[in-house]
Amino acid sequence: MARLRRAVELRRLLPVVAAGLLLIAIAFPMWRITLTAPQYAGRALPVELYAYPRLGGEYAEVQLLNHYVGFYFPDPVYLEPNYEVHENAIAVPEWSFGPLPFVLAAIGSVFVALAPTAEALARRLRYHLMATIVLFAGTLAVVQYRLHQAGHALDPNAPLRGVEGFTPPVIGPYEIANISGYAWLGSGGYLTLTAVALLAVAYLLRDTDATVRDAPALVRSSGERAREYLRRRRGGDDGAQRDSNGGEEREIDRPTAAEPTRSETADSERTRSETADRPPISRTENDRPETEGHRS
Repeated sequence: MARLRRAVELRRLLPVVAAGLLLIAIAFPMWRITLTAPQYAGRALPVELYAYPRLGGEYAEVQLLNHYVGFYFPDPVYLEPNYEVHENAIAVPEWSFGPLPFVLAAIGSVFVALAPTAEALARRLRYHLMATIVLFAGTLAVVQYRLHQAGHALDPNAPLRGVEGFTPPVIGPYEIANISGYAWLGSGGYLTLTAVALLAVAYLLRDTDATVRDAPALVRSSGERAREYLRRRRGGDDGAQRDSNGGEEREIDRPTAAEPTRSETADSERTRSETADRPPISRTENDRPETEGHRS
């Protein structure tokens, strides 16, 4: 029973789900580009790129369009793509190993979920989340570099000459000559982002043994927890500001009723000393005041 409960803990289950999403994402396009040109008035030409050397959408039409400006799809070198590789295309051998980061991240997610103790689980969640973010950020950086390289290696013998080099963005719009393009994530890219988000949620839940049954309550209370976190952060910032100003403000120049001044304390001590040194007064009967009965 204890093992079953551990298996359905969100901090263990979410990495397993993330691993499945990462593997499924390989089968879907990671990146999608939509091109428009005057010769295709009122029609957008989508091109989809997968994690391995494969293109989807109307890549054949786009390949003809790119031919006018001398921009060619890359050569994956080690694997045969589903399009014709131009002799002047740049070599991108790492595209042949594109699924490898997804497989490694998926294996790492399963390894995290199998941690023997809660302490080991929290430690693995932290390191795996950091490694996954670095891995995919590095992949995007390599893709952006290859796009820059392809955009600045235009064929000088292309039919449309005089086109300056350009850098297509991984995300966002761009233009080259009279061709406009817009790049965005494909369905595989969304699956990858979802997997990373699940790993982040698992990391946030690293110190709780909440299960799937507790998920609705966690979702309902997430807003309040976020506000409480912000309040604590704001209070910590205020405390740090007070410490930087020398601590809490105190009125040290104004004496209070409970704390007499130094002069008052000295006068009081002197009065008590004089009283102690004065000899006691002994009264006799003659010194006593007369009463009404003794008056003549």
